[in-house]
Amino acid sequence: MQPFKEDSAQAQAIKDYILEEFTPHYEEAPNTRESHPAWARLCEMGTQLWLDTGDSDAISKLWTRDFSAVTTNNTLLNQEIQKGAYDRLIPQAAAKLNELGQLNQETMSMELAFILNARHALNLVEQFDAFVSVEEHTALADQVEAAVVYARRYHRICPRRFYVKIPLTPAGILATRQLSLEGVPVNHTLGFSARQNYLAARIAAPAFVNVFLGRLNSFVADNQLGDGDYVGERATVASQRMVRHLRESQGLSTRQIGASLRTPDQVSNLAGIDVLTMPGKVARGFRDTVENTGEIVDGMACDYRPGLKQTVDPQAIRLPTLWEVPEDFVQTVERLSDENLDQFTPDDLVEFMAEHGFADLFPRWTKQHRQTSAEEGKIPRLDNWSDLLHSGEIGLDALINLAGLNSFATDQKSMDQRVKSLLA
Repeated sequence: MQPFKEDSAQAQAIKDYILEEFTPHYEEAPNTRESHPAWARLCEMGTQLWLDTGDSDAISKLWTRDFSAVTTNNTLLNQEIQKGAYDRLIPQAAAKLNELGQLNQETMSMELAFILNARHALNLVEQFDAFVSVEEHTALADQVEAAVVYARRYHRICPRRFYVKIPLTPAGILATRQLSLEGVPVNHTLGFSARQNYLAARIAAPAFVNVFLGRLNSFVADNQLGDGDYVGERATVASQRMVRHLRESQGLSTRQIGASLRTPDQVSNLAGIDVLTMPGKVARGFRDTVENTGEIVDGMACDYRPGLKQTVDPQAIRLPTLWEVPEDFVQTVERLSDENLDQFTPDDLVEFMAEHGFADLFPRWTKQHRQTSAEEGKIPRLDNWSDLLHSGEIGLDALINLAGLNSFATDQKSMDQRVKSLLA
């Protein structure tokens, strides 16, 4: 696809429309809101506090001066669209786009999604003076140029408060690299392992990388491999250590996010991490159960042991790929950094890692693989993938990344269909 370039008349007109009546209150909110001892203690430990929701009412009930950002994504925005929050805006936005000329269906859908993401994020900036992560359309996950263009456009709308979410794919890494060099802060989403984030941080230098730890715990529990406790925590702590090492050794500014939290205990377990982004239920549970904030300890110093059945062989399911960053992997990434990456295509990146022994990081998924993953949802069924995992053809981090991409794509499709129905 060919999106409107950021300096085009069409892009400027859309930007002006999005910014209509936007009245930010930069730097005012922290002075008017109270703090909370539990949140303040985490901040003292060096942890930034974000809320993982796009629901303004839910945010209002939890927001204190200790919080700094809100995370939105395709799933969360879809929830707001399905509730009818933007039923009035959608036909108005479509009419505005029609003034720019005859747009094909794909361009109309992409631009409407862009407008809705940006408008929703601006509402959150206006209400809470929050930094907000805005997510690109899932159709851009494998496109470098288009992903860069839309990220630039997001950044131009609100450079003081927008982070742009780009998924951890070969194309996403290359797009993020270009954007980081331009000063566009990227939240590199859908990370599941220390090695994924080591590669992304070293090569692309995003503002943030993630471990979706709750999904890792659920993979173990849902496939009856154990209770799943601490699987995600172990991966997240390992990734945090790698990110800190790169900050110290390479001068990077990348920060680690603990994402997909499922329980209040996980907030305590990850105290001291760079960033925690919490769903409202998790944040309320932590706040309401912590009585003595002095008992919160640095979770980054803990050696978490995953809850597995004794009969489970971690190597057979490639579980260590979630937290191990072998020396030969580090050396491969260093060799990659010496390449002319500005000329790399996504296929070049995939081929380079395969040639150096890490084809499992970016498997060449078949159409059947993608269909199976889409049918499974967020959590892969081990029975469908055990042979590929055992043989080393795929990494567990890569498999759950694929599931995450498909899950977001499903919600994006639902949102697009809802928008289309309002224009029929």
